[in-house]
Amino acid sequence: MVECMIVGAGGFIGAVCRYLIGLIPLEQGSVFPVKTFAINVLGSFVIGVIAALAAKDSWLDPQIVLFLKVGICGGFTTFSSFALETADMLKSGSEATAVLYVSLSMVIGVAAVFAGQWAVNYMK
Repeated sequence: MVECMIVGAGGFIGAVCRYLIGLIPLEQGSVFPVKTFAINVLGSFVIGVIAALAAKDSWLDPQIVLFLKVGICGGFTTFSSFALETADMLKSGSEATAVLYVSLSMVIGVAAVFAGQWAVNYMK
């Protein structure tokens, strides 16, 4: 139960940070989602730093790692977890699995968005 509260507290911080970045005014008319892209890249960088520190330094409390990785980074963007898992697969020599994971996640994820939208529009 303590772990859930740790993740929840971190998730709150990450989600609020994501919301605040979303409020940054940018030039209208851009098709490219700059803020989401920046959030995903920043979250991926931060989770990479945390994972490297956790692997390198055994003194880092596992609950702090949980708070930072799953809580803050997860609340900020789940893309960071996706990127870390892919990087871990590539580092361990599982290139084919990594490519399959990325490909399926992208194709099925986008298809799931369309399916969800279709389901809502169909139910009208």
